Amino acid sequence: MSEPSNNTNNKQTFLHGAALLAMATAVVKIIGALYKIPLNAIIGEQGFSYFYTAYEIYSVLLLISTAGLPVAVSRMISQANSLGHYRQVRRVFKAAEGIFLALGIVSSLLMTVFCRQLANFQEQPNAWFAIGCLGPSALLICIMSAYRGFFQGQGNMKPTSVSEVLEALCKLIVGIAAALVLLHMTNDKAMAAGGAILGVTFSCLISAIYLFVKFRKAYCALPETGENVSSWGRTMRDLLVIAVPITIGSAGLQFLSVIEAKLYMGQLLSQGISQNQADTMKGIYNMTQTIFNMPNAFIPAITISIIPAITAQLTLCHHDAARATEESSARITGLIALPCAVGLFLMAEPVTAIIGAYQGEKLALATRLMSTLGIGIFFYAGVQLTTAVMQAHGHATVPVVNMIVSGMLRLGVVYVLVGNPQIAILGAPIGSVLCFGCICLLNLLWMRKVVPQKPALLKNLLRPLPSAAIMGAAVWVTHWGLGRVFSLESTVGKLILCAVPILVGAAVYCIAAAKLRAITREDCLLLPKGEKIADLLHL
Repeated sequence: MSEPSNNTNNKQTFLHGAALLAMATAVVKIIGALYKIPLNAIIGEQGFSYFYTAYEIYSVLLLISTAGLPVAVSRMISQANSLGHYRQVRRVFKAAEGIFLALGIVSSLLMTVFCRQLANFQEQPNAWFAIGCLGPSALLICIMSAYRGFFQGQGNMKPTSVSEVLEALCKLIVGIAAALVLLHMTNDKAMAAGGAILGVTFSCLISAIYLFVKFRKAYCALPETGENVSSWGRTMRDLLVIAVPITIGSAGLQFLSVIEAKLYMGQLLSQGISQNQADTMKGIYNMTQTIFNMPNAFIPAITISIIPAITAQLTLCHHDAARATEESSARITGLIALPCAVGLFLMAEPVTAIIGAYQGEKLALATRLMSTLGIGIFFYAGVQLTTAVMQAHGHATVPVVNMIVSGMLRLGVVYVLVGNPQIAILGAPIGSVLCFGCICLLNLLWMRKVVPQKPALLKNLLRPLPSAAIMGAAVWVTHWGLGRVFSLESTVGKLILCAVPILVGAAVYCIAAAKLRAITREDCLLLPKGEKIADLLHL
């Protein structure tokens, strides 16, 4: 029996596929930042807050529709494919396609028909146009997710990776152009935000077409087999049993972000702050969240890669090897997260000045928000790492429960702190940092109970701390010295005060990390291109 062409021509190891997908995700995040940073300059803080509000609602519906199902599809197709049951592969895909279409249609109608109600619920009535423009994307994303699940089940991550990068590029070009055109035509920031959203919808359409072309070729290449297949009802039930817990875990934090935004907007407005002022404050906070997400985009490159490695070691009862992999991944995670946390904490003012183009009171607010979120980078990385380890050990529901408990704390803290006029919107990032820290702590405590051969994750996460501290001192001294000569009021001053300390800090950190053995050669080999990185650091 011949195998399908996508298995013979595009055969990839799981680790290679995971690394490919993780690198594509990092590229997408960088392109996304290049999209949102100029967009903020074009439509201003108010327009950016409308854009972000639409995206928050869209993200919740997107995660509910697609977070768990692609994983379920890939697992079931992979199982059938490994047995040569290609008739069952077709049955799984067709069943999933029906579920995806139903979810996509409902989500699209909800955002399109009830766009005004959703905008009012979020205390931002002017965001209705952006929400409505994003509605069709929900259906397109569901269609794309069905195709991506099929390819992932075949062990071929390339179409998914290419489609994500293609989607991000189209969004960047079309979104910025549409925002400029509508702003010029209407001089309305709410309409311009909707124009930026049209870029998202167009990019989803292009990506869906690309995936459909690739899918048809791979689907037609599947051999004809005559095995008995599961009923439609049984297949759908099996898909949902896998998908629902994953969906709850993935959508939970995003849903909390939507509720959090409603809470802090309501609290700001209740203090007598005008709608425009509240929208501006939210827009500044949303921009700092965009900056916060930049370094976090690189952590999944680690967590995605280690899950199959740990799972394979546990399957073979190699518990010592699994523990070694977990502790190595913790050191690599800390190596990335700690300098980013220290750097953003110390460099919040020049970073927000150059990326957000803020001045005066807006820059002062952005600096406070960014400094607080900067601390959260370490805790958020810890959440991702501990969650991945728990999933590899078969305890995927524990992080979900910890997320729900910590999320309730987050909402309570945000409601109380934002209600204090002296703290106001600064309470939102404080709540987020406490939430991430609580999830990380609870995950670590639960791991002591349920994980055999308990790994020393916290110790290894903090191993690069001395190197990060040395880097922080170098960054602070460099910025302080340059600040006596240059000012943030000029463009040249912004570039020098931002770029030079970062470059100095990066050089000092690399030297300190190598000299203090914050990472080993074995650690580097877990990363994509790890051997080249190890050689570069002389490890």
